[in-house]
Amino acid sequence: MSIFTTLVECRCGECDVVFGMTETMNAQRKADGKTFYCPNSHPRAYRETEATRLRRERDRLAQQIAYKDDRIKNLSEAKEAAERRAAAARGQITKIKKRVGHGVCPCCNRTFENLARHITSKHPTFVAEAAE
Repeated sequence: MSIFTTLVECRCGECDVVFGMTETMNAQRKADGKTFYCPNSHPRAYRETEATRLRRERDRLAQQIAYKDDRIKNLSEAKEAAERRAAAARGQITKIKKRVGHGVCPCCNRTFENLARHITSKHPTFVAEAAE
């Protein structure tokens, strides 16, 4: 560690006195924006520049866009998955309707001729709908 300290020259905007601040303290005050005082007790502070404010706003908006893009991607994937599940469910319904239309019990897989005869004579569109 050095025994010498480097000072940064500062000028008070109120009384125009020139004073020194250590590089470390100057960097801290620029970073945190806290108030410091000139030797004549005038409050001083580093304020955010327009460029810094615009840069921060740009970064915030870029973050929001990235978040929205991720959200759109996730919702799109969820929609596709739901459509695949719906198509699979329609396929299962069609399969069961065809089996019932041909007189097969969906629970025990036994064939009942009277059920097949009933479906074809009383509900002829039932099997036709299942085939579509």
